[in-house]
Amino acid sequence: MTSASADVRYTVMDYASLDGWDRDDHAAALTVFRNTCQDMNDPDWSSLCALASDDPDPKAFFELFFRPVLIEDGADALFTGYFEPELDGSLRRSSRYRYPVYAMPREARVLRPWLTRREILESGVMSGRGLEIAWVDDPVELFFLQIQGSGRIRLPSGEFIRVGYAGANGHNYRSIGAELVRRGVYSPHQVSAQVIKNWVKRNPVDGKELLYHNNSYVFFREVSEVPADRGPLGAMNRSITTMRSVAVDPSFVPLGAPVWVEKDGADPLRRLMIAQDTGSAIKGAQRADVFFGTGDTAGRKAGRLRDPGRMMVLMPIQRAYALLPEGAI
Repeated sequence: MTSASADVRYTVMDYASLDGWDRDDHAAALTVFRNTCQDMNDPDWSSLCALASDDPDPKAFFELFFRPVLIEDGADALFTGYFEPELDGSLRRSSRYRYPVYAMPREARVLRPWLTRREILESGVMSGRGLEIAWVDDPVELFFLQIQGSGRIRLPSGEFIRVGYAGANGHNYRSIGAELVRRGVYSPHQVSAQVIKNWVKRNPVDGKELLYHNNSYVFFREVSEVPADRGPLGAMNRSITTMRSVAVDPSFVPLGAPVWVEKDGADPLRRLMIAQDTGSAIKGAQRADVFFGTGDTAGRKAGRLRDPGRMMVLMPIQRAYALLPEGAI
């Protein structure tokens, strides 16, 4: 059953058409769904959250109360990965720790767009205002912390502080990987986060200019109340879960909704995940970012992911069919 509206196409699927559905760990997905469903205010979702808390059979719960909906906007599906970086830093500036992690200034919340990345870092507008949450030792890792939107900073004492996304300067995200491809430095299949980091570090002058190609600049807030053994906070202000949380475009996918991921490529993934996060580069009905966890190993895995596939949103039954025009059922 299919409908199309304003260039967006909705198709209500059945579970038999979901590749690998019967083999997934539905209990793991239900646990992650419970983590954020209480924050979904709509009555349809609230009632399902109450049912989820009664310890139902996980697979039957999803099959009885949801229908998978394929939402298409004409763009090809694309799955990428993200992770929580770990950086070395300090609460005080020193010769080693000299790159600031900034809180969001008041005017950046009001003026849209605000200053560019270059202007923020070179104009002195941030100086003397006490906006530094911490100082880190690597500007390239700080740049990628901004792309990921959250991370942990390891202090010299061995303790950690955690930072999360507080806002941005209002400029559109511009991919420096795509810029390196445009310049002919690499071909598309060669580009990964690690390749970009290595190139910038090998070419410090040109590398600094490459980072300025992305006018977008992300500000942070400290979220150290999150225990170290739990994931970082996502867009729903709850901890996200390794390989069960996914970032989506909330203009197409409700935050908190289950999504069935069929990622193709070298390492296919068939898994029920929960849409618990967003990202400045995640735009489109079939665009998703899979959370790989914390640290360098997770970062390497996430950085290699750039695959096609398809994603279905599990919607409450009445909402799924309401997307279809009258008479289409």
